[in-house]
Amino acid sequence: MSSEFEKKVAALRQHHEALLSRQNEPVEWGNGIYEKYKYPILTAEHVPLEWKYDFNEHDNPHLMQRILCNATLNSGAIKWNGKYLLVVRVEGADRKSFFAVAESPNGIDNFRFWDEPITMPDDEIPATNIYDMRITQHEDGWIYGVFCAERHDDSQPGNLSAATATAAIARTKDLKTWYRLPDLKTKSQQRNVVLHPEFVDGKYAFYTRPQDGFIDTGSGGGIGWALVDDITHAEIKEEKIIYERKYHTITEVKNGEGPHPIKTPRGWLHLAHGVRATADGLRYVLYMYMTALDDPTKVIARPGGFFLVPEGDEYLGDVMNVAFANGWIADDDGCVFIYYASADTRMHVATSTVDRLVDYCFNTPEDGYTTSASVETIKKLIARNRSHQS
Repeated sequence: MSSEFEKKVAALRQHHEALLSRQNEPVEWGNGIYEKYKYPILTAEHVPLEWKYDFNEHDNPHLMQRILCNATLNSGAIKWNGKYLLVVRVEGADRKSFFAVAESPNGIDNFRFWDEPITMPDDEIPATNIYDMRITQHEDGWIYGVFCAERHDDSQPGNLSAATATAAIARTKDLKTWYRLPDLKTKSQQRNVVLHPEFVDGKYAFYTRPQDGFIDTGSGGGIGWALVDDITHAEIKEEKIIYERKYHTITEVKNGEGPHPIKTPRGWLHLAHGVRATADGLRYVLYMYMTALDDPTKVIARPGGFFLVPEGDEYLGDVMNVAFANGWIADDDGCVFIYYASADTRMHVATSTVDRLVDYCFNTPEDGYTTSASVETIKKLIARNRSHQS
């Protein structure tokens, strides 16, 4: 290896290491509900150099990237052996996504990918693309990954954009070796399905987002709930909407569960996404709600409006104006790490606590669904503040 080539490789590795080891810092003057952080925690540049470069000078004398990476987004999350792990959707230049595990000692920086991407077995009908895995450590002893499997819609052979979406299911004991189960059988297309962490009435419980088509929600009413007898041959026969879509709200076009809910003394804490149409396209935001411990289908807190939205540089990327989350981690001390993607391009973290999030859910006014109701809600807060000052 020539000294010049060695210098280029050394400089490249030094630059990459500086990115991986960069300390993150909270952004000042937030909203008190959570803290955002200055730097994204994962970008396409965080992907290991060995996944992109051929370091053989004879084969790659110009030290060019042989495999380009486009984005790191929509990551599932789990605390595992004391480390904070993200099962990341990594998208290549070829538009294909795959899963890879990134690990951090503290949950907010120093994320490093494991040596190789996940080898995910195919279903009987191989998918063209897989993405957006939700991770659930279930009480049955397995760690489950539920993700979208996308295939071409062969009923429309002349339409190269026609696609179908199903909920794929896989499970593991170590996050390295995955066992693929048959895709979830449902009456509608599903792109956002989440496994509840506990048995309900002795059955596996799923949160769903039923859609008539790959893009269009159609008759899909919102976040659904369904019970399944056998997860190794999972089939949904009855589906109940527990959080409906609503006109002129953040959930007007779509709403779907994010990661699986967190169990708290006051109920199940949910993080979800809502979608509305704008003159510039769809806007994805995050919102929260809570359900009863004894009945996860019963909504007991419904704070109005969004919880987290793209800000600043988070607006910019492959798909503008999108915040999406399908992973969070609740530590034993009550700290919550919320992992979200911006603009379908990069991963971020926001931190809060279970107590703060429960407070937010129960004490944020609900959406009154009209302008006059919103004004009255603000006036009540003004009056309360005046009474405290007098």
